[in-house]
Amino acid sequence: MDWIGIALEALAALFIIAVGLGVAAVAVLFVLDRTQRGDAIRRNYPVIGRFRHLFTTLGEFFRQYFFAMDREELPFNRAQRNWVYAAAEGRGNTLAFGSTRLTSTPGTPIFMNAAFPPLDDQYGTTAPLVIGPSCRTPFAAPSFFNISGMSYGAISRPAVRALAHGARMAGIWMNTGEGGLSPYHLEGGCDIVFQIGTAKYGVRDGDGNLDDDRLRAVAAHDQVRMFEIKLSQGAKPGKGGILPGDKVTPEIAEIRGIPEGQDSLSPNRHREAGSWGELLDLIAHVREVTGKPTGIKTCLGSSDPWEEFFAEIDRRGPESAPDFITVDGGEGGTGAAPMPLMDLVGMPLREALVRIVDQRDRHGLHERIRVVASGKLVNPGDVAWAICAGADFVTNARGFMFSLGCIQALKCNRNTCPTGVTTHDPRLQAGLVAEEKDRRVAAYARTIIGEVEMIAHSVGVAEPRLMRRRHVRLVQEDGRSVPMNELYPSVPLAVPA
Repeated sequence: MDWIGIALEALAALFIIAVGLGVAAVAVLFVLDRTQRGDAIRRNYPVIGRFRHLFTTLGEFFRQYFFAMDREELPFNRAQRNWVYAAAEGRGNTLAFGSTRLTSTPGTPIFMNAAFPPLDDQYGTTAPLVIGPSCRTPFAAPSFFNISGMSYGAISRPAVRALAHGARMAGIWMNTGEGGLSPYHLEGGCDIVFQIGTAKYGVRDGDGNLDDDRLRAVAAHDQVRMFEIKLSQGAKPGKGGILPGDKVTPEIAEIRGIPEGQDSLSPNRHREAGSWGELLDLIAHVREVTGKPTGIKTCLGSSDPWEEFFAEIDRRGPESAPDFITVDGGEGGTGAAPMPLMDLVGMPLREALVRIVDQRDRHGLHERIRVVASGKLVNPGDVAWAICAGADFVTNARGFMFSLGCIQALKCNRNTCPTGVTTHDPRLQAGLVAEEKDRRVAAYARTIIGEVEMIAHSVGVAEPRLMRRRHVRLVQEDGRSVPMNELYPSVPLAVPA
């Protein structure tokens, strides 16, 4: 049994060495902490003070899984995320024992079920809606719920591939985001909305100006159905996009037309659109070059300046109007943005959407301009509310990220996303298998569409776009609910001159 004794002696020696190394490491850290001048906690509490940073980092994960209640977390609580996960997996979303939602919270929408709703054979699915009917190539959009802008570069290759294939399977469109058109957008065969950001990625010349030849090349793809000129987005209104240099790979640099490995910062607005008239000129130019519907995306700071926009359309005629307006709320998301802009700038969608819809309708442009709502609309009730408010379409990004497996780790801007959605680390990307996740994307979209149609049926109409503000009540500060059409009366539809 000598070998047992030898093994025990070896283990004892290793233990003593490990303890010795540990004591030596603590001693070194003690000296370093005592002598450094940048961190008062570590200077006053050597070694122990280092745990503060560790616990701060781990705190968000412990709160998510062990301490936060289902309806407490931000920006999306566990109940919202779990609904998306179940929808993406094709599981039933029925609940037992009653709602956990606090329906006395101000702003909560409560849909008004009809006394005599249509029978099961008296309603149908939502019909396609034409955008840009006067364009050379109009677009009959089949779905009211679609994928919002997420750039290749901000999200990973397998994420783009899964979204593109899933969009085709569900019959919905996919917005490219401002990062240009990649082969992975096209391979799925889905309808595509090409977003033109202020840096003109994918359609720019060497100086960052709009290149008509590149614009025509993009429009030549039959899958590219529309063009969206992004003025601003909810998470960073007044500031251009940010793509860290470590995400600017050779491929992304080629797609966007920017230097490899360098931070890519977009201007805070389109240089050629410094007035409402110039903006309408830019819209008309893109529509003429491409022959396809062209609209704008914006986050409102106030609706007052937009009166001049609609007045300019009145002066020029309805043909000068954008084919659609995407309204993003100040609560919108992004991979990276300064906290003051993300938290404090931009009108919330629940106020901005109503204002743009009413301005459009007052100017007799209800049939000319389609309104798209975007911003934290990840569950059926959110989407149904937006349609009641007057949106023709709803787009969403973060709900589709959840369908891909996003766990809200809040690492989008660090290239360390643990689920492979927003990283270009090949090791982390390997966890996202596009051939599996595309089915989840499609299932999530279909479930949203089906349950919004269910809400429409419950309030007594045949399909969602027949819902109006009178079909939903909004909870007030005192706990009472008031019909939305009393708080925000719908504008009688003007007849174009």
